[in-house]
Amino acid sequence: MHLPRAIQAYFDADKAHDGESLIQAFAPDAVVRDEGQLYAGHKAIVAWWRHAKAKYQHTAEPINMDRKNDVTEVHARVIGQFPGSPATLKFAFRIEGDRVVHLEIGA
Repeated sequence: MHLPRAIQAYFDADKAHDGESLIQAFAPDAVVRDEGQLYAGHKAIVAWWRHAKAKYQHTAEPINMDRKNDVTEVHARVIGQFPGSPATLKFAFRIEGDRVVHLEIGA
């Protein structure tokens, strides 16, 4: 599977536990929606990601990808310290240029 560069960078940095590289995949005014919460901008996004990593100790492995209009949906197998692990979650990315501008994570 060939993921767009920004999406591949997100999953690579997440796997490496590298918050600095992860945030570079996002536009400065990007938005992430996860678990009913909204995180806007680099500072909020990196804080969300670090909190989630510490809480769930998870890894996410992309298993398939589908494009729907301007959204790239990546289904990933997520393993971690949460009920129902492992789970397949949908990561819906919107990309502008070479950066993520919106990411929504859900079941």
